[in-house]
Amino acid sequence: MSEHCCPVPRAIDPKYRRALWIALAVNASMFAAEVVGSWVSGSLSLLADAIDFFGDAGNYAISLAVAGMALATRSRAALFKAGCMGTFGLFVLGRAAWQWQAGEPPQAHTMGMVAAAALVANASVAALLYRFRGGDANMRSVWICSRNDALGNIAVMLAAVGVFGTGHSWPDLAVASVIALLALSGAWGVFRQARGELRAAAS
Repeated sequence: MSEHCCPVPRAIDPKYRRALWIALAVNASMFAAEVVGSWVSGSLSLLADAIDFFGDAGNYAISLAVAGMALATRSRAALFKAGCMGTFGLFVLGRAAWQWQAGEPPQAHTMGMVAAAALVANASVAALLYRFRGGDANMRSVWICSRNDALGNIAVMLAAVGVFGTGHSWPDLAVASVIALLALSGAWGVFRQARGELRAAAS
């Protein structure tokens, strides 16, 4: 592609910029809602999802900041976002391992209701950003964040069912770990593409 050979700023689709602003607002709002839901229910999977919302809001803000800049700049921003996604995944895995021994079952009903609301929000954002999933690493990272969030919300809802049915906390902790692994997988994919774009831009 010519953009890889000549990394100069390109015109930004106004629809993409508007979609990012909407995604930023939705993620910031749902971060607050899930923090409250996690505190009320005692759910680690909701807390993991809340932290993910916070990270995504930051990612969308970064994407807005670098939109229209040179490919190398956007790829470096994608590398930073990959690092954030990976750090989040490792944090949640560590917290899940720590709580495995001494965690009490969370409130399944609260978990389910908050996760359902989050799923509606994330599915809407994912649908909004679907058309941009095939762009550069920066745009791809935005799509991956939205996809992972929607999958994570479904997993939290399943965890709520598991907690309700078993009376134990392990479904909540298991789903929190799944969310963390999704973050790590997404981070690796974005890192590989961004690194390739930087090499292409330098050649």
